[in-house]
Amino acid sequence: MTDGTLEARLRVRPYALTGGRVRSSIELPLETIVRVTSRGEASTSELASERQQICRICTDLSSIAEVSAHLKLPLGVVRVLVGDMVTEGFLEANATVMTADQDPRPDLRLLERVLDGLQAL
Repeated sequence: MTDGTLEARLRVRPYALTGGRVRSSIELPLETIVRVTSRGEASTSELASERQQICRICTDLSSIAEVSAHLKLPLGVVRVLVGDMVTEGFLEANATVMTADQDPRPDLRLLERVLDGLQAL
């Protein structure tokens, strides 16, 4: 067995990280900007490794899509993990709030920033 095969077998399946849940308790569009809170910074060493990585990534403002790309985890998994962390006070999320008279499509500049961030990885 090669080291790569052993590493692949030992890796945790992504949805095991969420206990099999596929939906977050809060709605988090992929363009939602998240950042670590002071509680998250103080508790980083006590968190599971994926949560530690999320806190480190979110030291700078990052979108859910960027966090997913950095962790190389499916977007659904990251939404659940980030949603849990927001609910627990480790992260703060700033989603774009839409009013009834606004175009429901995401802002083109925001999409370009997300794309630039993903391409930079």
